[in-house]
Amino acid sequence: MKKKILITGATGFVGSQVLKNLLARNNDVYAVVRKTKKNLLKKNYPNLNLIVTNDLFAESSEWWRKKCKDIHTIIHVAWYVEPGKYLNSSKNINCLKGSLNMAQGAIKAGVKKFVGIGTCFEYDLSLGKLSINSMLKPSTIYSATKASLYTTLSQLFINNSTEFAWCRLFYLYGEGDDKRRFVGYLHKQLSEGRLVKLGSGKQIRDFLNVSEVGRIIYNIALGDKQGPINICSGDPITVRQMAQKIADQYNKRHLLKFGARPDNLIDPQRVVGVPNF
Repeated sequence: MKKKILITGATGFVGSQVLKNLLARNNDVYAVVRKTKKNLLKKNYPNLNLIVTNDLFAESSEWWRKKCKDIHTIIHVAWYVEPGKYLNSSKNINCLKGSLNMAQGAIKAGVKKFVGIGTCFEYDLSLGKLSINSMLKPSTIYSATKASLYTTLSQLFINNSTEFAWCRLFYLYGEGDDKRRFVGYLHKQLSEGRLVKLGSGKQIRDFLNVSEVGRIIYNIALGDKQGPINICSGDPITVRQMAQKIADQYNKRHLLKFGARPDNLIDPQRVVGVPNF
């Protein structure tokens, strides 16, 4: 008998990749979607089960209890992540409150496993190399609310015998990347033959293709893995090297202008994860 799986954020950068993996393996999938995105999902996946809402973060625990009837696993990807705005937006607090309502409803409905999406920004980034045992020290509203959700759900689900996995994502790129994000900006400028204004490019990061991330999250949701999980490559690469790698796809390395922008003085020099998936 197929397990019923509920996913949020299925139209987003990460969620769309998770959804592809779910449907490719013939799972019984239910996607919670805003009314404004309903037609998009229906067009691309006509046989997908849709649960429509005006705002999933405004729904009550009782609403979630009803919608989660017979659901085995929840993969909660949705969050407010608009580039340039999300890090210190008060909308993160709405996401936190709404996610707690979802979790309470899931417990009442008897959901067996809950997979949440966290961020490497929950950690003390001054440490440079980050394992799941690294100290948490969030420095933005976004990372603070993610860390709060993780710590709260860890206790909530233990007390209710629900399996819980928390996937901390590092630096992603790939299909559907927003043009306001680093890699998306590079592709936009290079494809149009425009200069790419960058800082020094000396910062060291941990990049992973979002399609690979979608596959990993799928495997975690359908597998036995629980607790905090670093979804990362574990391979350090400088921002300069990453930019050059992408520029070489267009044979336009000459368009990269390092030093054209000042470096962010509070930006950590090194953020590299220790994968454990």
